[in-house]
Amino acid sequence: MSDSSGAHKYRLKVTAGAEYDPATHQVVPVNGETLRIDNEHATVSLCVRINDYTGYPDDAPPTSEYFQHPLHTKDQYSISFSIIFKEPVNGNNLVFGNDFDHPIRDRLPPGFNAALRMVKWMLDPALEGDAYADKPYLFSPALATWNQFRVGKKIQKSDEVPKMHDTVVEEGADSDGSEIREKLKIPDSTDGRRHHFQNESNRKEFDFEPGRMYLTDFGNPYLVFNDFSIRLPGFTLHAMNYVDEKNHDLRYVLKDTSTDRVYLAVLFTLVLQGTDQEPEHKGDVDKGLHEMKTKQQKDNGSLGKFNWDSDSMQDVD
Repeated sequence: MSDSSGAHKYRLKVTAGAEYDPATHQVVPVNGETLRIDNEHATVSLCVRINDYTGYPDDAPPTSEYFQHPLHTKDQYSISFSIIFKEPVNGNNLVFGNDFDHPIRDRLPPGFNAALRMVKWMLDPALEGDAYADKPYLFSPALATWNQFRVGKKIQKSDEVPKMHDTVVEEGADSDGSEIREKLKIPDSTDGRRHHFQNESNRKEFDFEPGRMYLTDFGNPYLVFNDFSIRLPGFTLHAMNYVDEKNHDLRYVLKDTSTDRVYLAVLFTLVLQGTDQEPEHKGDVDKGLHEMKTKQQKDNGSLGKFNWDSDSMQDVD
């Protein structure tokens, strides 16, 4: 890692859950197995991939075959998951992005607003937020920001929860999902779909059905976890220059703005090496992954079944 960035002093730890509270999270096996996250609101199968990964655990694969796929040869990371909602969610209310529990305005670098405008222009015109608020946030409508979005089939009680780590999600549909895309005139291409859902009225027409599987992928070439930098054309920001005791987490969140309900939170934590807390972080990772592997061995590698019928799902307010 680059000495000038200070990145050599830190290692990355990735956890995820259906709440903000890290105490409720599971360790994510980066470039490894699929993680199942389940509660009364949704079932998620999550896979996180990072190219040139040097974080926890010590034996984590440094990369994934995913980055050899033609769609992703330039990407640096991927947050990919399937989700089956257990309640209806309107497409205009579901957002994906970053938020923080405390102010970060004093840690933002010079030129941040210019960089944010560049991100909106180059990557995501639907991005909105306030990085200078007491609780900063940068969110986009999920339907307009995901790199890949696939409308899947209705699931049944006996169906297996899908594994994602060997799957590369591609834009499109499965089974009768194609009828939904056709009925709502959702373009077949990623760029077309994202542009389509930049329109609020189009998002309002789309409802995530309880009991139907949706598959997504999000990532880009610009956030480099190997040296913790953001690299845009003509602009490079080394995040290590702005890390302190309060600012060492990056959180991606999938949530419903109408209810403030969180369906997925993926937390990237920078662990400072040589501190009293470092062994605790390492121990938590090793323990979490051991428990996960033990459970998978007990279940013969399966993530289990859904154990509920999609036809029995009731609409909720």
